[in-house]
Amino acid sequence: MHVLAYAPLGADGVIVRVEVDIRRGIPGIDITGLADGAVKEARERIRAGFRNSGFKFPSDRILINLAPADVKKAGASLDLPIAISVMAAAGLVSIPGNLMVLGELELSGRVRPVRGVLAALSAGLKAGITEFIVPLQNAEEAALLPGLSFFAPATLAELYHALNVRAQTGELPAVSFQKSSFKDNSFFGDFSEVKGQSRYKRALEIAAAGGHNLLVFGPPGSGKTMLARCFPGIMAPLSPDEAVEVTRLHSLAGQISGGLINRPPFRSPHHSASTEGILGGGRIVRPGEITLAHFGTLFLDEAPEFRASVLQSLREPLEDRQITIVRAEGPMKLPANFQLILAANGCPCGRLGADFPAQGSDPGLAGCFCSPDEIRRYWRKLSGALLDRIELRIPVSKPDVLTRGGEGEEGSDTIRERVIRAVEVQRNRFTEYHHKNRLGVVRRNADMSPALIEAHCLLSKKAGEIFSLASLRLGLSGRACHGVLKIARTIADLGGKDIIDTHEILEAIQHRRFGDDPYDILSAGE
Repeated sequence: MHVLAYAPLGADGVIVRVEVDIRRGIPGIDITGLADGAVKEARERIRAGFRNSGFKFPSDRILINLAPADVKKAGASLDLPIAISVMAAAGLVSIPGNLMVLGELELSGRVRPVRGVLAALSAGLKAGITEFIVPLQNAEEAALLPGLSFFAPATLAELYHALNVRAQTGELPAVSFQKSSFKDNSFFGDFSEVKGQSRYKRALEIAAAGGHNLLVFGPPGSGKTMLARCFPGIMAPLSPDEAVEVTRLHSLAGQISGGLINRPPFRSPHHSASTEGILGGGRIVRPGEITLAHFGTLFLDEAPEFRASVLQSLREPLEDRQITIVRAEGPMKLPANFQLILAANGCPCGRLGADFPAQGSDPGLAGCFCSPDEIRRYWRKLSGALLDRIELRIPVSKPDVLTRGGEGEEGSDTIRERVIRAVEVQRNRFTEYHHKNRLGVVRRNADMSPALIEAHCLLSKKAGEIFSLASLRLGLSGRACHGVLKIARTIADLGGKDIIDTHEILEAIQHRRFGDDPYDILSAGE
């Protein structure tokens, strides 16, 4: 007799087989199978949990094996499966051979919730497991997977009675739990609250529609951060499959607070974040910010203040849409299909581009006094290799006049409607042809491979001439040329056009060249 459990390992984890052998000998419990301290401490929790639940704990020698033995097991989620295995070995209960059990056990016999339940259940379903036991406080999370057969006990005694009922009827008892009153009260602000910055707003709309990366830079107080934090309000909702995958990853990190995650995640870590905090890792590999931003946005405010090693390590995930973490036991892959938004000042002091103050005004608003070397060192963290992966580059300046918000400014709801239409166009386009690249299914224009760019970024004759001239005069790399075409395709989708024309290609070039007028660039030297 055995019980199945789950050990987090990368994105998918490992199904663990919990085996118990009770034999005559000096009373004691031995645990084999590369268990960490928390798992070994389960011996005392289980012993007390048995006694306080009214069960007699076996007084013989107990051997507990956690297979596979070469995978490290950590955490307290193995408490309940070990306890049930001991019960079955002692003849107290009868258990089916295809049962996964999750849960931590208190000394009182109560069952505590654990992280990663949705990830564990998803892995169990893929492995063909048919019945599941989860803590009562994780029942709402388990119910997110339709058609799942599970029981959610609050105590060890409840689970004992449920297994006896199953032995008689062949089915686990019905689950009764109260759904939480959790509501999505998150408010990201509205675009209409920011006066001016129409070009920055337009770039954010393009980024939301096509999944493109964006860099915005300018003096403090120009609305860089405020508009970036309004960005989730214009994004299209996740598809059902995407919502389940995002929720599963957040469950693995223990960051679910009720219900399915239907909004694209928006992660904004502090610039002091460690490399492991951003990329993932640790003694037991757990998702980092780029994985928690999967199908969403990673926003790095004051980007040059982040460690250079952190910024440079983003290049591979941006290209591969996943992060590979190598450990002694082998490489582990975590999904990281996110779009990146970087915000930066023009220089270390933040005053580059700000006007000198009028007489009698605040001297703290004076112009920049940073030396050229200081400015170069500041921007050097954003290497050319990283910037080459940023399709949209937007300079901003301080607004001339601040008036009462909302008057004459387009709101987030209106912009989101256009974004949703453009996203639907892309989903239909790529679904119809079942387009995939080396990384899997193509979701947005930003994911297009060179072959898909050639197939779907069709230019009018005049637009083709402009693009060829621009690529030569601006010295664009191959990746940069593809980036311009992807942006132009998204602009055309927002406008409901099948063919990329002059307006779309010129706007795409403008957003690529840090705001230079493309007409001036193209006419230079003529």
